[in-house]
Amino acid sequence: MDTKTIKKEAINTQTTERISGSEAVVRCLLEEGVKVLYGYPGGAIMPVYDELYKFQDKIHHVLARHEQGATHAAQGYARISGEVGVAIATSGPGATNLITGIADAQIDSTPMVCITGQVSSHLLGSDAFQETDIVGISTPVTKWNCQVTKASQIPEAMAKAFYIAKSGRPGPVLVDITKDAQFEEFDFKYEKCKGVRSYNPIPKLDPTSVAAAAKLINAAKKPMIVWGQGVSLGQAEAQFKAVVEKAGIPSAWTILGAGAIPTSHPLNIGMVGMHGNYAPNVLTNDCDVLIAIGMRFDDRVTGSLSTYAKQAKVIHFEIDPAEIDKNVKTDVAVLGDAKESLAALLPLLEEKTHPEWHQKFKDLYAIEYEKVIKDDLHPTKEGLTMAEVLKEINIQTKGDAAIVSDVGQHQMIACRYANFNKTRSNITSGGLGTMGFGLPAAIGAKMAAPDREVISISGDGGYQMTIQELGTIFQQKVPVKIVVLNNEFLGMVRQWQQLFFEKRYASTEMTNPDFVAIAKGYSIEAQKVTKREELKDAVAKMINTDGPYFLEVCVEKEGNVFPMIPTGASVSEVRLE
Repeated sequence: MDTKTIKKEAINTQTTERISGSEAVVRCLLEEGVKVLYGYPGGAIMPVYDELYKFQDKIHHVLARHEQGATHAAQGYARISGEVGVAIATSGPGATNLITGIADAQIDSTPMVCITGQVSSHLLGSDAFQETDIVGISTPVTKWNCQVTKASQIPEAMAKAFYIAKSGRPGPVLVDITKDAQFEEFDFKYEKCKGVRSYNPIPKLDPTSVAAAAKLINAAKKPMIVWGQGVSLGQAEAQFKAVVEKAGIPSAWTILGAGAIPTSHPLNIGMVGMHGNYAPNVLTNDCDVLIAIGMRFDDRVTGSLSTYAKQAKVIHFEIDPAEIDKNVKTDVAVLGDAKESLAALLPLLEEKTHPEWHQKFKDLYAIEYEKVIKDDLHPTKEGLTMAEVLKEINIQTKGDAAIVSDVGQHQMIACRYANFNKTRSNITSGGLGTMGFGLPAAIGAKMAAPDREVISISGDGGYQMTIQELGTIFQQKVPVKIVVLNNEFLGMVRQWQQLFFEKRYASTEMTNPDFVAIAKGYSIEAQKVTKREELKDAVAKMINTDGPYFLEVCVEKEGNVFPMIPTGASVSEVRLE
């Protein structure tokens, strides 16, 4: 019998077709609209790769140079597009190499589906070659996972995976498929998942909680908003902007929330957190109503919880019930989708301007400008600052670029000084703080948004953790722009060593290779800048180059990032020097 013969009977208006489990995996991906996936082949996933070869005109597989790079690329793809990113790997070390990216996606609420091959089912538990319990290993860092041992289980598992990954508060899922299930044939039929019993991704909005929130906001004399990524994840930017403008509330952002309203918006008062702006940090402990929208009160935002906003009534707009009262006790919790919740709130709000309250933010910004920002952007010293580089990129991209940053000092500088005129423009590793995130994530972001300028910003330390992904850029011809701010240190750790460990620079000084030569080895145009007068033309050349480009900028070796809230300190104890 021809294994591709379509059966005559129809089930739920769909015909069944006898195919292998490996082909079913690819068919499921196509049914879910997947156009690109990132991965690395190996023995236990080889049948799926054989099918990907046959379907390469319909789905594009990107060969990463390391499985971690594949997950970060899938994250970058998801973060800029809002679609589910997909990564695939073999069993054993291939699967375990995905874990860092999966954990990063979990804590940053990034929708991602990871597919791993596994040894044949009769070998499970026998310590077979390249066998690891990836379901057990990944359980703490996935939204959901499962192991498939029969081909017939593949469609349901894949449909459920995509539904769970993208519904409600997004996150990563993992589907582990044994090799015999990939070879086995069965009658294939695919139905998209529309719900999972006992899983309620979007809580039903309670109008009384919305009304209670509006009452507190309308009565507030000194209200303040802190918003996070939940605004963009919920595609609620328009509703959020309308609420902010009608109520006239000073609004600050977490690093993953950046861009929901433009940096230049008059009610955008900057970033909160350890290296956030002075005014929103200090005045968190002065506001009378604190409105948190789509953020989780991370410790990098709150500092010492014992002193955080104790004077304020706290309103928390949140989709995940687990986040309510987890870190900060709320007075009013509004559970639900951000777009629906803010749309319900808007007509209940009174129009306000709060001029005296706004003046306090302006006064504190003036202090920060004199003590920090002026020297960052307009230095009188010889060495280049990281902020100067971001300033030049702002000028030449008009603030429309997507900035994909690694983790460290350069990340905080990018968040502080990049202009984010569009939503989903600040793509970085927030909760996990994964060095090496930036370069592969920029690959995924550029492939998802080819019409946008995508610029990777890395330090010399994090860049070398995934530098091999230059090979992916070379092979795929991804026109991403790469900037390495080189201070020859693991800069953030060195700053802490300077401030809190009496300048004992233990294992933080870097002896670096010739980055330009390495880039050119991958046929990527490259340039090194060591002087201020070279910067403008170098950035212009990078931006105007059609293909990928690498720019190394040598910045001051012992520059620090301020403001800074020391670990365990109150947000109002933020240091300016």
